Amino acid sequence: MTEKSACVSSMTGFARTDGGAASTAQDGAATDWSWSWEIRSVNSKGLDLRMRLPSVAEAWEQQVRARVGAVLHRGSVTVNWSLERADRATAPDLVVNEAFLELVLGLQQRLEDKGLVFPTAPSLDRLLAVRGVVETVERVADAAVIEQLAPTALGDLDAALLSLVDARRREGDRLHTFLLGHLDEIDALTAAAAKVAEAQPAALRKRLQDQLAMLLQASPPVSEERLAQEIALLATKADVREETDRLTAHVGACRDLLKAGGAVGRKLDFICQELNREANTLCSKAVDLDLTNIGVELKTRIERFREQVQNVE
Repeated sequence: MTEKSACVSSMTGFARTDGGAASTAQDGAATDWSWSWEIRSVNSKGLDLRMRLPSVAEAWEQQVRARVGAVLHRGSVTVNWSLERADRATAPDLVVNEAFLELVLGLQQRLEDKGLVFPTAPSLDRLLAVRGVVETVERVADAAVIEQLAPTALGDLDAALLSLVDARRREGDRLHTFLLGHLDEIDALTAAAAKVAEAQPAALRKRLQDQLAMLLQASPPVSEERLAQEIALLATKADVREETDRLTAHVGACRDLLKAGGAVGRKLDFICQELNREANTLCSKAVDLDLTNIGVELKTRIERFREQVQNVE
């Protein structure tokens, strides 16, 4: 088959977007932040979303869920957002604990008042070396910071989602080719089954004769009406034209869905069940080994098709 679809998507994909922005604290100091969005997607019966956000950004949960749901219909999706200071290599802010320093100096004065004499006055460098006088302060993200970063950061989430959609569509194009190949094989095997069934009337006649002999030798004898019913039933069971016609119709329906595109995975999965049901019936009606072998191969091809369908959105 030569038809192509740009609209069939896989449920498997990965995307990452990096970004950054600055926030301004209440004291006017600016802090540069960097982040990354990572989104992974695998197959699932529905849309199953898991989020890994810093606790300070948990308020974004509903917004993230809405943005993902707007572009994805199926898949097990994991969204991860990591945030850190962009200037982590620089030294942290130093803050002098003046209240503690005053306590230290007050202690010296009280000791001198009690008669203790210090040979020299304490120098600034020694005072600053006292543990607790100088503290290092790391700027961390809080609710105010997250509010400032939200427009840019969530915009990067949208970009990551578009990248994921593109990745899933590229994978969908590959799947589309495989699926059409499987359908061609199923179609060819269906045609072969119909040809074998039509070309071997002798096998069918032999089967009917054997069944009739059993009925005629039954004790007590089978009535003519019952005999006619059994003959009609045997003939119907041995006729696989209905199964091959349905198989052909189901293959056509699958091709139509692939050509239409969109979220067709569930519909294709349902048709796979119907294909398998018809293949099973065909095998049960087979009157010779050739038709049985075709039926078994048909079931194998349908199963391969179904496995690939599980990845279609």
